[in-house]
Amino acid sequence: MNMKRIISGLLGFPIVAIILILGNKYIVDISFAIIAALSLHEYFNAFKEKAKPIVWIGYLATSLIAFIHIIPLEYAITIVSVLIPLAILLMFLQIILTNMKTNIKDISITFFGICYIPLFLMFIPLLKGLENGNFLIWYIIFSAWGTDVFAYIFGKTLGKHKFSKISPNKTIEGCIGGTIGSVIIILLYTIVCNTWFNLGISYIYIVLIGILLSIIGQIGDFSASSIKRYVGIKDFSNLIPGHGGMLDRIDSVIFIAPFAYMFLSLL
Repeated sequence: MNMKRIISGLLGFPIVAIILILGNKYIVDISFAIIAALSLHEYFNAFKEKAKPIVWIGYLATSLIAFIHIIPLEYAITIVSVLIPLAILLMFLQIILTNMKTNIKDISITFFGICYIPLFLMFIPLLKGLENGNFLIWYIIFSAWGTDVFAYIFGKTLGKHKFSKISPNKTIEGCIGGTIGSVIIILLYTIVCNTWFNLGISYIYIVLIGILLSIIGQIGDFSASSIKRYVGIKDFSNLIPGHGGMLDRIDSVIFIAPFAYMFLSLL
């Protein structure tokens, strides 16, 4: 792991930790809206040679993350349900008004980007807003980063069998090792939560969740790689030295977030 990557990781983790630990729900909402906007910008920019995404609708959808906890929870699902068909309506309206200078490919890539980035990331502030959310939200972070670190270690030391041409540097041994390491970190974190804060989380349940979240995170990593392969780029940007862009750094977090909310809200 190169020195730039190590330094960026060491600097990035405390920033995220400060936001999640010290920030109230509104600061967290705004922070993740900014992260989503940066990621969506990189995503749109990646497709500049393939299509013309409708960026203003994407950024408008992303900005709504900042207002999640301003909207009463009982209206949130209804509002989201209305916004999705409204976004599709507006995108088709742009096709009509521009006399098809915007086309179905443009709006497909735009709509996918909205679902893929801001909609998925929205579940992080939503999870933090749950009872014990300040503790539960760390399962997303530890699942993603634990898998990333241990997959790299196991892949470098034991990796012999390539997993997929989508990401040729990844090995089967690395993927398995990443899941094992991630689950160990999650289990240790759960022991701390149960011992010091009396959360009473089931160890068996959390191990099963840990396995699933790690696998889902790795699917997210491969998914981002498949996008980069399609558009012919190595990284989404050079925003974070040693890591690439914001989207490169959070590709697994994006996928983990909605499933973590689904599984952990049952605790």
